[in-house]
Amino acid sequence: MSGANAADTALREAGLDSVEVRSLLRATLAEDLGIVGDLTSAATVPAEARLRVAYVARGAGVVCGLPVLAVLAEEVGDLDLMVADGDAVVPGQRVAVLEGPARDVLRIERTSLNLLGHLSGVATATRAWVDAVEGTGARIRDTRKTLPMLRSLQKYAVRCGGGVNHRRGLDDAILVKDNHVSAAGGIGPAVDAALAAHPDGSVVVQVEVDSLDQLDEALAHGATQVLLDNFGTDRLVAAVERVRRTHPGVLLEASGGLTLARAREVAATGVDFLAVGALTHSSPALDIGLDVDTDNG
Repeated sequence: MSGANAADTALREAGLDSVEVRSLLRATLAEDLGIVGDLTSAATVPAEARLRVAYVARGAGVVCGLPVLAVLAEEVGDLDLMVADGDAVVPGQRVAVLEGPARDVLRIERTSLNLLGHLSGVATATRAWVDAVEGTGARIRDTRKTLPMLRSLQKYAVRCGGGVNHRRGLDDAILVKDNHVSAAGGIGPAVDAALAAHPDGSVVVQVEVDSLDQLDEALAHGATQVLLDNFGTDRLVAAVERVRRTHPGVLLEASGGLTLARAREVAATGVDFLAVGALTHSSPALDIGLDVDTDNG
């Protein structure tokens, strides 16, 4: 299998669209190289020089982004992966080794480290939340609070960390929020209109509520998923008890003001999901460096 075919297969297996990823990488490389390319390498590195480098974790975390690295490396040289996406790594552990023409290796260095570090950071943060709620039955779910053009990759990183994805975009589920409610004239009319627009049940209809009264109204009008926004622990307990008693099939998601320190407390109320926007908009990158590799093992 050629390098390109292997890379595309890895992307598909990761649930990523190869056309989308390749387009993103072309734009990212173009941003870095500009019109004339890498002036430093052209001036200082002999054209015939070769480099063998290792991507090395400098902090503990969860790796994510190796299929993306494979696409970047396919026209550079030989890439050997030492771990798989979703694996935990420790400081000093080699993630991958790349060997090829020095100028080509250096050309992709920053782009590859930016993406690998960022996606691994998202996966690492997600794993921390998943571990915090282990055994409660609650799952950690992401949001649309993603960086422009990185949504698919960031949501993949959430999956690598053990979380689950909420809707990809505005086009694959309905989430009735406060502004929709205001425009529609209330929770009931908004839910009625959403369900009427998709009477066959093919589209999920989730409703955001900020009070128990709004929860009752959403349930009365047939909402199948409810987002409990900025509910304190006591109100979450009351909401879960009410829904489990009267509408046991409805899924409940806690959102707003959640912190890792409170994750287990919130999960223990019995909600199905914790919505954590910080996974994609605020996770620190995992420190991964690129070092000349002298280890042939």
